[in-house]
Amino acid sequence: MKRILVVTAHPDDEVGGFGGSLLKYRAQGVETYVICLTAGEAATHRGHATNDQELAEQRRGEFAAACNVLKISRGWVLDYKDGALDRENSYRVVGDLVKRIREIRPQVILTFGPDGGATGHPDHSMASVYATLAFHWAGRTNRFADQFWTELKEHRAQKLYYQTTSVLLPDRQPVSPAPVSCEIDVAGYVEEKLRAFRQHHSQQPLFETFEGYLRKRPEVELFQLAASSQLQNCAMETDLFEGIKE
Repeated sequence: MKRILVVTAHPDDEVGGFGGSLLKYRAQGVETYVICLTAGEAATHRGHATNDQELAEQRRGEFAAACNVLKISRGWVLDYKDGALDRENSYRVVGDLVKRIREIRPQVILTFGPDGGATGHPDHSMASVYATLAFHWAGRTNRFADQFWTELKEHRAQKLYYQTTSVLLPDRQPVSPAPVSCEIDVAGYVEEKLRAFRQHHSQQPLFETFEGYLRKRPEVELFQLAASSQLQNCAMETDLFEGIKE
């Protein structure tokens, strides 16, 4: 069984740069998983929430609804602090991700690049750092060996991709996106991707901006191959599973 794991920082990240690909591969029978590191309780847009706890609960529900639209096999929202992923205990976060990688056993892992995506959000950058370390360490017997006291075994995912972009947003901190090495045609999934984003009701002020941005772009999602278990030269791909051995 083919499996994809996406590691993000906030509820709604699973849609923006990944939603079309998740829909496309799920339609092909691929198992899809999303780990969101925070509940997004520090968001600027807060819906009707009167405090961080209320917003976190609301955004967890929105994430679940969006995952339902995206037909995700399973999604998790973890309890790390929104807006402070750069101040978390990195060993703890990476260990958490390593454990889940060893449980899910994906062939492909997707996350942000260390640039932080089009918005340059620091939490996106840290999600990239943590996911990258977890990608490499999950396959090593000398990392988090205490996890082997249960039935877990090491797991070496075959490909790590960073989400990237061909469009820069104005009025943001400077971003230097990774070069594109993989284009996924998601033309048939744009409307469902928009519907998934609209499940994040607390972020309603962003709906018009998101839709306008999405409709101006080519109907593709862009990635860079960041690491591979097979020695290879970088070449343009149109399939995240190209060269994958099941």
